Amino acid sequence: MTPEEKMDRMDDLLSHVWVVRTFIKHSEEAEEEEGLLEVQRVLYDYMLALGPALKARDSASYLKQAAKKYPRLREAVAQFRQLQPEISTHTNFQMARQSLEVAVGEVGQMVEAS
Repeated sequence: MTPEEKMDRMDDLLSHVWVVRTFIKHSEEAEEEEGLLEVQRVLYDYMLALGPALKARDSASYLKQAAKKYPRLREAVAQFRQLQPEISTHTNFQMARQSLEVAVGEVGQMVEAS
């Protein structure tokens, strides 16, 4: 996969992360649980950091920034994995956790291969 293809695939995966972030942000549970708000902030910050390089179509900068910020993204996924059963066992929360784990897992594979 070329660097440009990686960038585009990661952007596709981050669309899933964006949906999960929006779900968390607008959930009633987020109003009561500071940990959820922190998760959604980290997800947002990760995508925000990549935006300028994506817009400029600068795959080298995009992949460098994605790798630099990835540990924090991975930590946010782990935090959501831990919080989710305590906050809600509703299918929406379970699927949000699964979607986040799958998307961020694949992003991680591409970051590590860069």
